[in-house]
Amino acid sequence: MPFTVVRMNLVAPHEPPESRSARYRAAVEMAAYADEHGVDTVQTEEHHGTGNGWLPSPFTFAGAVLGATHRIAVTVSAIIGPLYDPLRLAEDIAVLDLLSGGRLVTVAGIGYRPEEYERAGVEWSRRGALQDRLLDTLLKAWTGEPFEHEGRTVRVTPRPFTQPHPMLLVGGSSRAAARRAARLGLPFFPSAHLPELEAYYREQLAAHGTEGWTMMPGEHTPLLHLSEDPDRTWAKYGEHFLHEARTYASWQSKDIRSAVRSAAGTVEELRAEGVYRVLTPDECASLGADSLVLHPLCGGMPPEEGWRSLRLFTDDVLPRLKG
Repeated sequence: MPFTVVRMNLVAPHEPPESRSARYRAAVEMAAYADEHGVDTVQTEEHHGTGNGWLPSPFTFAGAVLGATHRIAVTVSAIIGPLYDPLRLAEDIAVLDLLSGGRLVTVAGIGYRPEEYERAGVEWSRRGALQDRLLDTLLKAWTGEPFEHEGRTVRVTPRPFTQPHPMLLVGGSSRAAARRAARLGLPFFPSAHLPELEAYYREQLAAHGTEGWTMMPGEHTPLLHLSEDPDRTWAKYGEHFLHEARTYASWQSKDIRSAVRSAAGTVEELRAEGVYRVLTPDECASLGADSLVLHPLCGGMPPEEGWRSLRLFTDDVLPRLKG
């Protein structure tokens, strides 16, 4: 059975606070429904200062989802590591790990939007060194023992539930990210299907004498929406998919490698491209992919439409896949 994901980034352009509040509550309710129906993970993200309200506080949202669920994992993919205070992040993740019994998965990347660094008062040129500091500090902090940090002795408590530490992956599409993960013996999460980078990571594991593994997107990992009438859905809601695709495209330079990358300028081009796909339950069940990523609230999708998509996925597709 494929690995199943429900993705939530809470994007909604031009939405008033009352409607956005309803969207946030719907997202948590959807996560609880996905939990009850066997979905593997809820995935959320982090971006700051966007005009469309992209979720800026993934751990707050993760806490709400973990508190409303019992089994499902929550994957934060990815945090912008250099923007965090390492000690406070160690505490926050430890608390969520304890509350959830180990269901939080954190992917630490360095981001790709200089304006987010400028907004936070963090030097873009220092992002690699800051990421190294963050990861080193997290691993030391989660031992619960005193350690040296920036010239002083500190200790972080309580210790997390998961031992030796909460699930932490290093994200990125560069050799520097692969080296960083291998040096620390952490799993590596490439941001796209990059077999050559996975091979380099394995070489670095051997060089450092560490162990690790790779969680890499498939060569084709479309973002899915389910509908009994895809033509109608594209006609009525295609602009929501296009909004997100064009937002991503505006952030990504030619050097960025991402599983979510679109060159479409119209809804028709986006549909033909296949990065975002609207499928019937029959089409989804026969897709044959290693992972299925449902994006029910994509681009400010009305919650009632998101619910239709989610229920088709959990009530129609998943039983067939399990069977």
